[in-house]
Amino acid sequence: MNYLPKPAGEGLRTRVFQIIFESDTLAAKAFDIALIGAILISVLVVMLESIESLRVDYGAWFFWLEWGFTLAFTLELAVRLYCLERPLQYLKSFYGIIDLVAILPTWLALVLPGAQSLVVVRLLRTLRIFRVLRLMEFVGEGRLLIDALKRSSHQIFLFLFTVFMLVTIFASLVYLIEPEEAGFTSIPTAIYWAVVTLTTVGYGDIVPVTPLGQAISVMVMLIGYSIIAVPTGVFSAEVIRSIRADRYSDEACPGCGHDRHEQRARYCLRCGTWLDENTPDPRLAEQAPAGTDGEDAEKTPPR
Repeated sequence: MNYLPKPAGEGLRTRVFQIIFESDTLAAKAFDIALIGAILISVLVVMLESIESLRVDYGAWFFWLEWGFTLAFTLELAVRLYCLERPLQYLKSFYGIIDLVAILPTWLALVLPGAQSLVVVRLLRTLRIFRVLRLMEFVGEGRLLIDALKRSSHQIFLFLFTVFMLVTIFASLVYLIEPEEAGFTSIPTAIYWAVVTLTTVGYGDIVPVTPLGQAISVMVMLIGYSIIAVPTGVFSAEVIRSIRADRYSDEACPGCGHDRHEQRARYCLRCGTWLDENTPDPRLAEQAPAGTDGEDAEKTPPR
């Protein structure tokens, strides 16, 4: 860890550290769950305050609730730093940055009106639930997706570059064909229309009015349906490849040559041959005659 509790002799700080930063005791879990609940409620207050009718009727309540949560979270961050031997290291960590950003908007609102709307970033603090509920094994799955995305980045980049060229070509054609009254006042505007059409979003704010322009629109829509699946297929293939690489070993079976075994497999799926070359097959020891030691048992083949 980059941040450490105060020396063990300081009992109060140590106990507070165990409650705030650990999750293996009832008090620590209760603290984290209460913190997450407070975060969710504070975000809900901000969301409700954005509704004009509620803001008119309950504006004062929202104001005091928001400041109450801000003071509570500020105090909580101060206590976190108080428990640490290297508080600046914590502030540089992921959770430290999130904790700091979560309380800044309300304080900034004192000098920048409207900044309190940014307190929705507090929702990021609920990521602590991974530690509370022992869900850190999902980090491995997240890393698998990231690795798959990295491996497919070149194919996806080439695909996006191809799409950009197609969009630019179709946009230029429509710009030359359609009158300005239809909304195609420039090539960038036509590119916006081409992207909206290619992705089949279809806002309808800019539409071709000439038959040739409408024919090009049909072509763009059909192409959009066919190419949207390309990056999905590339990424899915890389995910499957990552899963297989992570789950399976390419070690060949000495008995039948099969090379698709799970990482923890000890026996061949097809012929039952022992796969671990570093340790003897326990079945040989079980079948060894009485009075032989483990070394003789390893040399004695099963009948």
